[in-house]
Amino acid sequence: MGLTVNAGDGVRLGIALGSGSAKAWAHVGILRALREASIVPQVVCGSSAGAFVGAAYVTGNLDTLAEWGSSLSARDVVSLLDPTLSSGGVLAGERMMKFLRASGRDSLIEKLPCAYAATATELNTGRELWLQSGSLVRAVRASMAFPGLLTPVCVEGRWLVDGGLVNPVPVSLCRALGADVVIAVNLNSELVAAGRDLSGENGSATEKSRDGGSLIRQKWAAKFQELKLGFAGQARKPEAKAPGVFDVLVGSLHIMQDRITRSRLAGDPPDIVLTPRLPGVRLMDFDKAAYAIERGVECVGENLELIGAELRRWEGPPQQRKKRPE
Repeated sequence: MGLTVNAGDGVRLGIALGSGSAKAWAHVGILRALREASIVPQVVCGSSAGAFVGAAYVTGNLDTLAEWGSSLSARDVVSLLDPTLSSGGVLAGERMMKFLRASGRDSLIEKLPCAYAATATELNTGRELWLQSGSLVRAVRASMAFPGLLTPVCVEGRWLVDGGLVNPVPVSLCRALGADVVIAVNLNSELVAAGRDLSGENGSATEKSRDGGSLIRQKWAAKFQELKLGFAGQARKPEAKAPGVFDVLVGSLHIMQDRITRSRLAGDPPDIVLTPRLPGVRLMDFDKAAYAIERGVECVGENLELIGAELRRWEGPPQQRKKRPE
């Protein structure tokens, strides 16, 4: 990338990986690009899908995750869906955790090589919980328990759901774990209508991505039919097409998370905010990993000078460090 930057001695760098479902593939590109520039966070915190990518990073499986994700087709994504008749959600989520378990990385969080934590929401009280110890896989699964989609997770007698409900970009958690400088990755800032060109350059690639997303949504509707949930996604004429139940639920939650993110970041601003541009990537578009990863890499490239300037403020002994202009 043409620039290598390093934080000063004793400076603790943290990264807050925000929620965003399939958009979280961009986190992979961001972390890889930071690593290439010799920028290595000592504190990694994540919310929802951000917790999943963060777990792969701290266990040394980031490149393996990138390779796996880039190989996913629309049919592969459908195969990850594991419908359940249990109350609280329509997916068990166990197949989604297979990646972490298959790598033998269900570590204890407290024994990881760097500080890690995931956010979750206590269902009965709405309290924000910070999962900083115990099973890494269980913490990630709890943080990803998207309401109505993935079943809640019981941890120490408390039912937990998606951390994005209360803290979509966990800057405050990074600070609490001792980070001096925090890079926040916000995936909730771009609410784009479906159907826009993904690249603006390669029409055939765009159509391929659209077809994949369409297949996933069709298969998803079929899964609901199997569960007798009455969600079949009846075909409509283009001019009369209305959003389905699933689109309304997901869209509403993403709008809510966007508003919560703005409020939280205003109250506890990070030192750097990265907002990769991901038009057209929707909740279940996990087959668009390669595209999202590349957008994450591009985002770091566009902001590397800013990141370098922030970290250079921390060079030298504390009394010589420069203050950021007010």
